[in-house]
Amino acid sequence: MSADREILHIDMDAFFAAIEQRDHPEWRGKPVIVGAPPDRRGVVSTCSYEARVFGVHSAMPSRDAGRLCPHGIFVPPDMARYQAVSKQVFGIFERFTPIIEPVSIDEAFLDVTGARSLFGDGMAIGRRIRAAIADELQLTASVGVACNKFLAKLCSELAKPDGIAEAPREREALLAFLAPMPVGRLWGVGKVLRAELERHGYRTVGDLQKARRARLESQVGGHVAGHLLQLAFGEDPREIETDRIELSISREHTFETDCRDHAALWVTLRDLADDVGRRLRADGRYATVGRLKLRWSDFTTITRQRRFGTPCCDDFTLREMALELFENERVNRPVRLIGFGVSGLVTERCEQGDLFEAAAGVPSRRERQEALSATLDHLRETLGETIIRRGE
Repeated sequence: MSADREILHIDMDAFFAAIEQRDHPEWRGKPVIVGAPPDRRGVVSTCSYEARVFGVHSAMPSRDAGRLCPHGIFVPPDMARYQAVSKQVFGIFERFTPIIEPVSIDEAFLDVTGARSLFGDGMAIGRRIRAAIADELQLTASVGVACNKFLAKLCSELAKPDGIAEAPREREALLAFLAPMPVGRLWGVGKVLRAELERHGYRTVGDLQKARRARLESQVGGHVAGHLLQLAFGEDPREIETDRIELSISREHTFETDCRDHAALWVTLRDLADDVGRRLRADGRYATVGRLKLRWSDFTTITRQRRFGTPCCDDFTLREMALELFENERVNRPVRLIGFGVSGLVTERCEQGDLFEAAAGVPSRRERQEALSATLDHLRETLGETIIRRGE
């Protein structure tokens, strides 16, 4: 990717919790924890920065969060409301560029190279987007500006919360900018890989910049070594991948701390599958293939997929597929990222139902599940996410 590109990484600050604080002024400045209550089995979805001071983080069991922050305000997630605000946020992005890669409900990469003649350079555009989000939505976002995706994301992390940062463009300045950073700053370096690198004497990015490739490959493997060296020198060839016309729908969650809790992983995966289902139904499409994605702490990534018996869009079938793929995989090491997606999208479903039901005018099981899922969508949209409570 050329050094004259203008790539932004925009990440909303504590998005779910910030929406709750915005909509409940009495909670501003207080530790808000979105997720299951502390007296029930479940995990933290996200939390405000006031709660993070006490050690609370996403994917943490809610009971642990309650012990760390007993005065925290626990709020069940309201995904319909968060999705509506997300749509507003992405609407602001679209005023500046059509080249947008959604990463999650509250995060995206933008290529604003072609917008410079209208709005100024990347920093100017980043400031304008942040101002629009603050003025129109009363929320904050952190923005990273760089010539590629890795550096842009790194800068947005450095800018958090509620800031903007830019990576140097001149090579020597860029290497000096990266050199003092801990190796854990590199994309994909979790606790396990970081410990392995530090054991071999690589504590900073500068240590990797000075490493002999052959030696590094012998220590961590060729694939990992190549990836690390590329990032250590600020290189990232990935392009912005837009989904203006989605050929697939997927949702992912990256854990702040690598997760090995089987129950927490399943709860997160179930919520991702539900989110995918909402998107499918909103688009009026059916999926023919379900896909599980897992990224381990050493950033090795696997995907597993399977076709549905018939095209579907209901929560029940999507969850069943997600659980089946998850249970068939041996999850015996820390997980950095988990995701669920669907592909092979179609606008019509041709299925051979029960002839007796069809003759009697009785809806098929799949049709009943779709109708129930659509009803739940409507209830969430009109009455809020809390109207629906899952059993333990």
